[in-house]
Amino acid sequence: MRNENRLAVLGAGHVGPVIARLAIAARYPVAIATSGDPDDIALITELVIPGAQPQWASDAVADADIVVLAIPLHRFLDLDPGLLSGKLVIDAMNYWPASDGVVRAFEDGGSSEIVARRLAGSAVVKALNHIGYHELEDRARPAGAPDRRAAGLAGDDPAAVAVVAELTDRIGYDPVRLGGLRAGRVLQPGGPVFGQVLTVPEFERAVHEDARSLS
Repeated sequence: MRNENRLAVLGAGHVGPVIARLAIAARYPVAIATSGDPDDIALITELVIPGAQPQWASDAVADADIVVLAIPLHRFLDLDPGLLSGKLVIDAMNYWPASDGVVRAFEDGGSSEIVARRLAGSAVVKALNHIGYHELEDRARPAGAPDRRAAGLAGDDPAAVAVVAELTDRIGYDPVRLGGLRAGRVLQPGGPVFGQVLTVPEFERAVHEDARSLS
């Protein structure tokens, strides 16, 4: 059965196309957008993300039920919060100063908490950020597969979290709900599961042990 939730993936670098391909395979309608003209990415979309529709960002978001932010985090500050008002937003971005440099706006607290404060009119869920983009695609497995892995998610809106958990399951991972956005700090660079592709018991153990070390 076709899933009626439409996705808009903002970002056509490394992470965005992977999420788009996984979502298309799971029968989600997907639009992809950058900050520029969709004609500029039409050919690469056809070759790399067959089935995705390149659109202007405003059009992609307007038609979407779920918006995936897969842009460099510093570019997020240039995004108009009004564009995403009323939308369910998946924050797949990471603040990683060692790699991308210091962004002062993200120096105080969890990055998704800061994103959510800027997107006050949206329901923000942290997800699809802690597994490397190569692994995210290569390690996806159908439900019930013995080597299926876990993907964590966190958000303050339970209904939004439930929708993203369904997406996570459909694209090939067992969703692990961590709680509110603050709990999602374990998914960030430096967190106990960042860069890891773990089974559910391994994932939960790593998060539990990290919580004990901070208590």
